[in-house]
Amino acid sequence: MLFSRETYVERRAALRQLVGEGLILLFGNNDAPMNYPANAYKFRQDSSFLYFFGQHRDGLVGVIDCESGVETLVGDEIDIDDIVWYGSVTSVVEMAQQSGVAETAPMAKLAELVAAAKAQGRKVHFLPPYRHDTMIQLMDLTGIHPSQQKAEASLALINAVVKLRSKKSAEEIAEMERASHIGYLMHTAAMSMAKPGVTERYIGGVLDGIAASHGAICSFQSIVSMHGEVLHGYPSNRELEAGRLLLVDAGAETVNHYCSDHTRTTPISGKFTQRQKDIYDIVVDCHDLALTHCRPGVRYYDVHMDVCRLMTERLKSLGLMKGNTEDAVQAGAHALFLPHGLGHMMGMDVHDMEGLGQIHVGYDAETRPSSQFGTASLRFGRRLEEGFVVTDEPGIYFIPDLIDLWRKEGINKDFLNFDVIDTYKDFGGIRIEDDVLITADGCRFLGDERIPYHTAEVEAFLESQNL
Repeated sequence: MLFSRETYVERRAALRQLVGEGLILLFGNNDAPMNYPANAYKFRQDSSFLYFFGQHRDGLVGVIDCESGVETLVGDEIDIDDIVWYGSVTSVVEMAQQSGVAETAPMAKLAELVAAAKAQGRKVHFLPPYRHDTMIQLMDLTGIHPSQQKAEASLALINAVVKLRSKKSAEEIAEMERASHIGYLMHTAAMSMAKPGVTERYIGGVLDGIAASHGAICSFQSIVSMHGEVLHGYPSNRELEAGRLLLVDAGAETVNHYCSDHTRTTPISGKFTQRQKDIYDIVVDCHDLALTHCRPGVRYYDVHMDVCRLMTERLKSLGLMKGNTEDAVQAGAHALFLPHGLGHMMGMDVHDMEGLGQIHVGYDAETRPSSQFGTASLRFGRRLEEGFVVTDEPGIYFIPDLIDLWRKEGINKDFLNFDVIDTYKDFGGIRIEDDVLITADGCRFLGDERIPYHTAEVEAFLESQNL
């Protein structure tokens, strides 16, 4: 277990109070076979189960009775055949004691607990399942078909989990700082390897290895690409080419399942060309603008829009955009260059709690998502609170197919200089990303070590790697 027994007892008590009534089911994950049953993917526990019960073993379900307060850890004991292959492990009873749970039951008893609650007309609360084995188990328990389970998931439970997991405790922040340290090692290694002849895939493999050497995994599949305009450009066998930019979006997930997420864009020749520097410095200034705006009570939607205004002004100065800035932003013209949002929430999931429904995590009754291209991809827009961790990740991308489509259809032609934009089709893309903790009076970066990102810092770092 990562934290103290009391931490998990307090978390479950708070969850029970917020939900109020009924039976709560929190499913842990099972092993997932990769290509045959005995050859499984590396096990990853469900984040919400881990948050409330703290146990990493597969094949567990947590049950909380809101009215009686009885908590049960459900799971089958490991048998001798498993012990032969994998060694002796902690029993379900011992795990329950570690987590402060009074009751245990074998998996066969779970159906009885659910049936008894249903017979009494009580609500059975569950979160939206995302694994098919859990969907089948849930259908067996409740009779709800997998196609209906997302819609039938408990909104009361979703809202309670989001409320509790959104604010990170000092213990959680310390763990995310450890993830940030591993992320620093990953990104500085990638920057130092960004030289002609090295392949994208080689760098991606090194990132995997650095994470693994610290008992961690990558918090998502690393993005390593000279085609930065492809937002999720996974590494290929392409060799890096002099004069181009390498975009690396990568993070670490610690052995205790807290994440980091950073992006850096590096000149492969060691120095930015003037054209690259012009665009890169706009992204830097947009990134730093967000740092001055983020504080409790400020809507992240408004921070995003302020970044879009600054980006539009600066792109106008380069002749890429034109017209009134506010009109251009309201029309969504900037989204040709920034087709995603400024950031998302971070925590145990790299897009924290996104599986619970982004509408519940990133928005609320006051702040609703936009349907406009670009802004619709803002994953987090509601008011910031102390203890939130969000990413700050502006970017500028020149996506040839998108440019051609908008030009052909005349989309935002009053605000875009397509003749100039066409000359940037071979540019690629730039993104700069850091994880930001909202503090009592502002915000700060997570991690003591800063991955270089200002132009002079980047070039000085790259020069130092060639000494």
